Amino acid sequence: MSDIWIATFLDAQAAELGAARNTLLAYGRDLKDIHGWLIGRWRNFENATQTDVEEYLIHCDAQGLSSATRARRLSAIKQLYRFAFDEGWRSDNPAIQVGSPSQPKRLPHTLDETEVDRLLAAARKMARMPQDKLRDTCLMELLYATGMRVSELMSLPVSATRGNPQMLLILGKGGKERMVPLAPPAKTALAAWIRQRDALQETRVQNGHAPSPFLFPSRGKSGHLTRHWFYTRIKALAVHGSVSPAKVTPHTLRHAFATHLLARGADLRSIQTMLGHADIVTTEIYTHVVDEHLTKLVLDHHPLAHNARKSTIKPVTDES
Repeated sequence: MSDIWIATFLDAQAAELGAARNTLLAYGRDLKDIHGWLIGRWRNFENATQTDVEEYLIHCDAQGLSSATRARRLSAIKQLYRFAFDEGWRSDNPAIQVGSPSQPKRLPHTLDETEVDRLLAAARKMARMPQDKLRDTCLMELLYATGMRVSELMSLPVSATRGNPQMLLILGKGGKERMVPLAPPAKTALAAWIRQRDALQETRVQNGHAPSPFLFPSRGKSGHLTRHWFYTRIKALAVHGSVSPAKVTPHTLRHAFATHLLARGADLRSIQTMLGHADIVTTEIYTHVVDEHLTKLVLDHHPLAHNARKSTIKPVTDES
């Protein structure tokens, strides 16, 4: 019966809320782990109690799982039981009063403007084939100019980018749409790539292949470039641009987009809208990144900070 609960819940998440495939996979993995643990205690989703849920989280902690992983698993349990209550499968929600594990506040990793410039320059130069240079340049310019999630960029339909658009319509999490303006460099890179892309597609169509609806088509199962492919590509661009690969992921450019806008005076609400955050609290993390950067800037460059350091150095005297 518990397997049916999981399958029905996941189907509802996909059909009613438009949950992304990766979200569904994560829910499925977490709920199967919980189900297996309950079965080992002769319990199941139908008769589990609040104590069972709390003891499962203790079990996860004993396994050495991070607070973030434990919080995610608790979220999956709560979502399942909320759905079960709405469906009338249970008359209570045993997870509703279980508190989420406390998590240390981690600031997102970002890049300074010089490092971003190096990545963009690498995109224009690294590839050997001209069409690959145009593709890489368009990918990087769009990602930095819009702050898109990499999954949104990879699956972007070419129809949304035609006609020299001033703004892009992006389909985000949960099927929510948002508009993000395009900066001139991104518009130039986009126009150049579309011309090249259309020429490549025309050749494929002449060879009997169906045209692709995506801006960045691929011959793979998804029909477009994948997140894994781009993750590997951006690491290579980092090496070519003399930027530490450890600092660079596709999501790092999304963070850079937000922090650089905020540092240059953009308001938090506008950044929230462009990032597609449902809650401004999520966006507020970038204020801490900017504050940290400004503090470091003062400590590194302000004369008073240097004077303070000098005052802590014991002067050399004849007696020493």
